[in-house]
Amino acid sequence: MLNLTAFREPESNDTFEIASADGTTLFVRRWRTHSPDVRKGTALIVHGLGEHSGRYGHVADVLNQAGFDVWAHDHRGFGRSGGARARIPERNTLIEDTKLVFDELRKREAGSPPLLLGHSMGGAIAARAVTGGWIEPCALVLSSPGLRSHINAPMRAIARALEVILPNMAVPHGLPLEKISHDAGVLADSATDPLNHALISPRITNFILDAGEAAIHDAGSLKMATLLQAAGDDKLVDVSGAREFAARAPAGLCTLKVYDGLWHEIYNEREPHRSAVLADLKDWLARTVLR
Repeated sequence: MLNLTAFREPESNDTFEIASADGTTLFVRRWRTHSPDVRKGTALIVHGLGEHSGRYGHVADVLNQAGFDVWAHDHRGFGRSGGARARIPERNTLIEDTKLVFDELRKREAGSPPLLLGHSMGGAIAARAVTGGWIEPCALVLSSPGLRSHINAPMRAIARALEVILPNMAVPHGLPLEKISHDAGVLADSATDPLNHALISPRITNFILDAGEAAIHDAGSLKMATLLQAAGDDKLVDVSGAREFAARAPAGLCTLKVYDGLWHEIYNEREPHRSAVLADLKDWLARTVLR
């Protein structure tokens, strides 16, 4: 089983910053493969709402073992990146920022296009960036992607109205964070992590809703192998979005794995499930991407 260490500051080989189009700094972590001789490619991890890239050290380790050098950035307004908390200047800013980091990764690291892995909101960003033509990775991995929400119609209408008058009003998102994992240690680390926050704005809310719906609608445009890993008992996003995305994808391109009984953060679930989910990721990479 994997040894999941505290999320606050997992070790990475180095960190640096990239300036976005409007000058906002994006904080980037990089984890190198354990030996240059085993390097087979690169990968970019895209984190979810309210968290930061530092929570993915153990996922990066799995990718390192498979031969990938890994980058992961903090979204603007999250983690160590610049920008007001949970605020974005335009609807697609998080996609544009992710494209910027992806392109910088391609420029700095030789080889084929990077693998793109997104979790939750990061899954919606990654899925929409690919289906909308912003990014073309060598392969796509989506972990509990935020493609469909549990938000009801009245709340959606309120979010739409608020975006018109107060697009960047940051308020608590109200998601059941006690349901992200069955692992008590994960819950404690997440609740006390100073880089996490529980804020969202109307613009980010509507971006996630619309990006997920658009990604599902355009799933037929997928051109690369895709692994979609989803929690079967997800309290934060509606797993039906993952199922429909996979159903709309071209035949033979998308592998869907739904883990019955698991909660939202499948890479951080209690053992033995965490290791099993990550083993599925590593096995899919070996069979599909690295063959």
